[in-house]
Amino acid sequence: MKVISFVTIIIILSFFFLHNESFAQSEGKYTIVIHGGAGYISPEISQEIKKAYLSSLKVALKLGKQILSEGGTSLDAVEQVVKFFENDSLFNAGKGAVFTSTGWHELDASIMNGIDLSTGAVAGVKKIKNPISLARLVMEKTPHVLFAGEGADNLGKKFGVGIVENNYFDIHRRYQQWKLKQQEEVKGTVGCVAIDFYGNIAAATSTGGLTGKWPGRVGDSPLINAGTYADNNTCGVSGTGQGELFIRLTVAYNVSALMKYKNYSLEEAAKEIVFNVLPEGSGGIIAVDKDGNYALPFNTASMLRGVANSEGIFEVAIWK
Repeated sequence: MKVISFVTIIIILSFFFLHNESFAQSEGKYTIVIHGGAGYISPEISQEIKKAYLSSLKVALKLGKQILSEGGTSLDAVEQVVKFFENDSLFNAGKGAVFTSTGWHELDASIMNGIDLSTGAVAGVKKIKNPISLARLVMEKTPHVLFAGEGADNLGKKFGVGIVENNYFDIHRRYQQWKLKQQEEVKGTVGCVAIDFYGNIAAATSTGGLTGKWPGRVGDSPLINAGTYADNNTCGVSGTGQGELFIRLTVAYNVSALMKYKNYSLEEAAKEIVFNVLPEGSGGIIAVDKDGNYALPFNTASMLRGVANSEGIFEVAIWK
């Protein structure tokens, strides 16, 4: 018994040290990218508005970076970053979401875990304060992938997520855009992609859709493969732009497919989709691959974006 116990202890200790050596090799290795929408933001905007956008991007990026640097998961990082954007009225997600043609707010969100391709999404919710958190619950607590409309709102009540009246999402700026039907403003979808210490990739996207959209319209953001995708073997992607095009062209998945089947690098795949598949002026993507490389291409005048990693990079930007 003593020999067996001694051997058992040796095995356990060996496993412990091997495990921790592996962890030590990966410790500190992470990358996170964010976006706050692609479209047109005039370079002539006031310094106050420019400062507000850049400040918000920095806060969101620091939030995600802190989670990852402390050993948190990529799934937690992308959810919390997108949740931050949903609570910031500067962006078209959560509070500050655009109005439909009938004066309501209908919100969409999705999240994907690259470790097993598990996904969760909600579309057309009207009462969920943070759609991205409900999307994660769909992924983790139900056998399904996508819930829509009243069913999704009711699911949120069942799970005890934050429930608000629809007018919670109102802000005056969006109301004015709705009245004037200005659909050329920045496509303020928000998103985040990250890879953590453990090599796991996650992606998340959330939006209020298009100003003046028909009730019931659903874009690419809650659709896995179109606006969101994550696979530990290739990359994670979150898109922003003209949702109908992203759906038709299966944008997010095709970045991964080019890497998987054509052996493209992340940069090559991302640029191929954004500059040669999507038409000019239609949007952009953020992406991270299994090695921590990142890409942030867009074919619009601007894309609110940022990147941080364990190598010391920390950058936010609006224009090219």
